[in-house]
Amino acid sequence: MVSRLQMLFNADKCKIIHIGHSNCHADYYMCGNGLETVDEEKDLGVIVSKDLKWDKQCSQAVKKLIGCLG
Repeated sequence: MVSRLQMLFNADKCKIIHIGHSNCHADYYMCGNGLETVDEEKDLGVIVSKDLKWDKQCSQAVKKLIGCLG
């Protein structure tokens, strides 16, 4: 699929995160393919979750630091 900015999108790599209590959790499609709904996704090294909490990001940083220490 080509956007109006002439960027190519890979529908297999696109995912949906439903954020908020009043979200209707609609199904989304791109190029006839249903997009996967996930509870969290890592993008540019940052974990984004549907509840927008930092718990998972912090615990992964701590595990990485402990691994470096020994």
